[in-house]
Amino acid sequence: MSKFVVHAVSREDQGKGASRRLRHQGLVPGIIYGTEAPKAISVIGKDLYRMLLEDGFYSSILSIDLEGTLTPVIIKDLQRHPAKPVVLHADFQRIDESKKIKIQVPLNFINFEKSAASKAAAKFAAEASTAEVLCLPKDLPEMLNVDLSKIELGQIAHLSDIVLPEGVEIVALRRGEDHDQGIGYCYAPRGAKK
Repeated sequence: MSKFVVHAVSREDQGKGASRRLRHQGLVPGIIYGTEAPKAISVIGKDLYRMLLEDGFYSSILSIDLEGTLTPVIIKDLQRHPAKPVVLHADFQRIDESKKIKIQVPLNFINFEKSAASKAAAKFAAEASTAEVLCLPKDLPEMLNVDLSKIELGQIAHLSDIVLPEGVEIVALRRGEDHDQGIGYCYAPRGAKK
């Protein structure tokens, strides 16, 4: 059972007018696709907004409660209003427990304060906040920890420096060493003694 349960109802009306009417009623139009025929749904807006504020929502297996039937999904796309904090449409992808999924997972930079660089007044600047991983749904981590306890001044942290849980691969690294991008760097702030 998922930590996040999204309550939804089927919808037959489609198009701009129908979507506007749903939003006016506090609902968000959406769709569930993958492994079966696509299903048009609407979800309760305030419940969705509350879940969007939680850190693990975007990188978790969600359960869609569609009129009593639970379906495991991942969030694939959110269309947002350009000026207001409103979700206009939500796309969910069904998952098959036996097939690997690609999903963005947040990076959590830890232990910088334990590094020699930190003790020498260096700073760390993160350049990436997520990494795309490939894994079975049961192996999906809520986040990836990046241990900075051994980082040195002037050093760049790369995707390959992330210690991955078993069964999890970083998609970019599957393409070869040329795709081992930097995710942050350690630097001396201006005016600091070298």
